[in-house]
Amino acid sequence: MSPVPVAFVLKGYPRLSETFIAQEIAALEQLGLDIIIVSLRHPTDKKRHALNDAIHAPILYLPEYLYQEPLRVLRGWWRARRLPGYGATLRLWWRDLLRDLTPNRGRRLGQALVLAAELPERYRHIHAHFVHTPGSVARYAAHLRGLPWTASAHARDLWTTPAWEKQEKFADCQWAVTCNAHNITHLRGIDAADKVSLVYHGIDTSRFPAPPESRPPRDGGKADDPVRLVSVGRAVAKKGYDILLDALAKLPRDLHWRLDHIGGGPLLPALKEQAERLGLAGRIIWQGAQAQDAVIAAYRQADLFALASRRDSEGDMDGLPNVLMEAQSQGLACVSTKLSAIPELIEPDQTGLLVPPDDATALAAALQRLIADPALRQRLGDAGAKRVRERFSMQAGIADLARRFGLKAA
Repeated sequence: MSPVPVAFVLKGYPRLSETFIAQEIAALEQLGLDIIIVSLRHPTDKKRHALNDAIHAPILYLPEYLYQEPLRVLRGWWRARRLPGYGATLRLWWRDLLRDLTPNRGRRLGQALVLAAELPERYRHIHAHFVHTPGSVARYAAHLRGLPWTASAHARDLWTTPAWEKQEKFADCQWAVTCNAHNITHLRGIDAADKVSLVYHGIDTSRFPAPPESRPPRDGGKADDPVRLVSVGRAVAKKGYDILLDALAKLPRDLHWRLDHIGGGPLLPALKEQAERLGLAGRIIWQGAQAQDAVIAAYRQADLFALASRRDSEGDMDGLPNVLMEAQSQGLACVSTKLSAIPELIEPDQTGLLVPPDDATALAAALQRLIADPALRQRLGDAGAKRVRERFSMQAGIADLARRFGLKAA
C-alpha cells in the first residue's frame, strides 16, 4: 500500500532558522512521501538555504491575517460549513476560546477553514511542526475534514503553551514526536506524554563537510591574530546575547579575540548599543542572517562557538539548538549553558563546556579557558564532532518518521 500524502503545517516557510524542518521534508520527499507545505505566514527572510531549493513540495500560503483576505476566508467558511466535522469543530474551538480569549484563537480557526476548503483531496493526513499555533490550525482543519493529524513538538511551542492545551492536543492527535528527552520529561510531568515519542532530528551530516584536521593554535596573545569566536542565533531574549556580551566584557583586556554573530532578530539594535557601552564594538562583527553555506564557512574559520541560552520572561527557551550540533560537526569547541536538552548533546569537559544560564562571570571564565588553550579546544572539538556524527545524525530520526508515515526508509 502506498503511503498517504501529507500536508505539513508550518508557522512560516522558508525560514533560515528552521533548517531542521527543511532537511526533514527534503529527506522524506526523497523517500517518496507526497508532501504539500501549508504555511501560516509568508517568508520574511531575504535569503534562503540551498536546501530549500531541493524541496519540490507545493506550498499553500494561508491568510496570515484574516482581514487581509476577507473574501478568501469567507469562501473557506462557505465550503467548510458543509463538511461533516463543521459543528464538532466549532464546539471544540469554542471550548478553546473560552480559555484563551484572544484574537489569535479566531485567526487560527479562520486559517483552518481556508485549509479545510482548499487542501487538495489526495492529502489525507495533516502534520503540524510545532504544537502551538500550527498545531491549532492542523487540529481544527483535521476535525473539519475528518482526517488524522499528528505533530512534532520542539521548544517554544512546549514552553509557552498552557498545560491544558498540551494535554488536549496530545490526547487528540494520532501520534506525536519531540526532539529531546528533556521535553519528554516535561510532558510526563503534566500527564501529556502517552502518545509522544523521542525522535532527535539531528543534522544531515551529508550536507556538512568533514571538520578541518586542525586549526591555528591561537591563544589570544597576539593582537594581529585574535582567537575567533562565532555564535549563530536570532537576537531574541532566550539566546542570551546580552549575557554573552557581559561575559566578553569581563575578559582580560590583553586577551585578544574577535566575535562573529550570525542571525537577525529584534534585539540586534539593543545588542549593538550594549556592545558600544561595554567597549566591545571594535571586536564584534554583526553579519546578520545568512544562508547555510555562509554559516558553515564561518564554523570552519572559527576557533570556538558560544551560545548563552537561557529561559526568557515568557518561559520560552531553547530545546536542543541545531547550531550547537552544526558547530560540533565542524570540530568546533563549544561553550553553552546547562539548560533544557543542551546537556544531552554536550558532555561537560568531554565534548564542550557548560555553565549556568544567566551567569556572565561563569561564562567569562569558560571563554577565557578556551581562548587561552588551543589544545583544549582541539580535544573538545574532536570529541564533539565524533559524538555528533555517531549519535546525532538525522538518519535514525528520518527512519522513524518514514515508518510513521508509511514509508520504507532507505
